[in-house]
Amino acid sequence: MKRFVTFLLGVLMAASLAGCGIELPGLPGADTKDKVITPDEDGYAEGRMGNTMRTYFFDYTVNSAFVCSEYEGYTPADGNELLVVDMTVKNTFHESLSMFDTDFQAQWNDSAEDAYSYPVENGENISDKVLPGEYTLNVDESRNGYLVFEVPAGHKDFSVSYMEFFDDNSTGDTFFVFFTADTK
Repeated sequence: MKRFVTFLLGVLMAASLAGCGIELPGLPGADTKDKVITPDEDGYAEGRMGNTMRTYFFDYTVNSAFVCSEYEGYTPADGNELLVVDMTVKNTFHESLSMFDTDFQAQWNDSAEDAYSYPVENGENISDKVLPGEYTLNVDESRNGYLVFEVPAGHKDFSVSYMEFFDDNSTGDTFFVFFTADTK
């Protein structure tokens, strides 16, 4: 009976720690994959690979990412490599959306002011797996594809960000997905 009570207390303590935001390996909720992230009161949202970022207009998820020196025949400029990001975007808005690959940026940790990149121009010409430069996402429609960025060689830690822009030229919340890219 004492062992059962001790076990029960241990489970209750672990559950209470998990409820306080402390993640314990092997417990439900310890894995943040498939978690939906919404902005805090300051309009900032930070997630990891596999999290769904819930914006005002759509959800997006970075499924995987890798860096390489060439992708489907496309080679970057000298001193750069390619960051290939597999993402899923789903329209959660009440009407169709015009989407652009440049809605998203890749960033890396660097002291330079321009430590970010937009997807390569005409990326859809590289491969049919690459998201088009512009496309329509209908209500409840999802689209999965790659975004290809030129980044300085040697980096492995990145983020993909999105900032909400509204018709009145105001901005909304900002979203970041942080990850370490594989090497291919």
